[in-house]
Amino acid sequence: MKLQQLRYIVEVVNNDLNVSLTSEKLYTSQPGISKQIKLLEDELGVQIFTRVGKHLSEVTDVGEQIISLAKEILNKSNDIKIVAKEYSQPNQGTLTITTTYTQARYTLPVVIQQFMKQYPNITLHMEQGSSPQCLLQAQTGQADFAIVTDLSQLTEDMIALPCYHWNQAVIVMKDHPLAKSSLISIAELSKYPLVSYDFSNDGSDLNQAFNKANQSPNIVFSTTDADLIKTYVKLGVGVGIVAKMAVSQNVDNDFVVLSAGHIFPYSTTYIAFSRSLFLRSYMYDFIQQFSPHLNKSTVDRLILCENNVDVQTMFNGVKLPIR
Repeated sequence: MKLQQLRYIVEVVNNDLNVSLTSEKLYTSQPGISKQIKLLEDELGVQIFTRVGKHLSEVTDVGEQIISLAKEILNKSNDIKIVAKEYSQPNQGTLTITTTYTQARYTLPVVIQQFMKQYPNITLHMEQGSSPQCLLQAQTGQADFAIVTDLSQLTEDMIALPCYHWNQAVIVMKDHPLAKSSLISIAELSKYPLVSYDFSNDGSDLNQAFNKANQSPNIVFSTTDADLIKTYVKLGVGVGIVAKMAVSQNVDNDFVVLSAGHIFPYSTTYIAFSRSLFLRSYMYDFIQQFSPHLNKSTVDRLILCENNVDVQTMFNGVKLPIR
């Protein structure tokens, strides 16, 4: 049994049993992959895949178990290389972060600047997407960390560490009727067209707030981009609901910013990663720079939690920073 053979069966599954596509991605020949899979099956005395003619059709029951173990072995073999690098090249490597626009634009720049000064030999990559996309990238190993607020797609093979809370703000132009309101209500917001983040998720904090008040929001434009929300508010499209961190008194002085903490619950930003990820020293440092209460000993203790409910329980009574 060879690691290469295990890699082939895992990658074939990752590519929907398409051996031709797998060979292209691995820069090897299709017959070579097929031969190695057959040699592995002969050695084990079982079929990992069923076949229709020369094509793989599905994974057998025993094949499912073998592939699951093969993934673990491949992950551990990669960890061995990482452990060696941690000692031979402690300040060299890569860090891939995937996050939403708001985090990338408003909370990460200073942290990344500080991190790059401390680790000039670390290659840093950043991907941007929706929270579900970010979590999937971290789960599948395409990214090390996902920095997100929406955990609806979080799986149990991942861990999510609470970093900080943040509130929504309502923004209007200075001549808007709400500009004179000292304390706005959900009922008042329901009277106006709204420009905000995606309301399609029924479980979103914004939707829950309107539903609790028996009101229906009139969403005329939604986007994940806070700057676009501000742009369309300036154009008079509607009242903006945006992360408070995305509004600057110095830059956004065209707006009247109304507090919405009393009508919308605070949201929490998390840093999530696969439980199988081997955390290098510079990764611990990045986590702590992003969220100072998450030092190495705290992170190690949280990783030992059996599930994310236990992680959240450990933070009961802990006062997270608000941004």
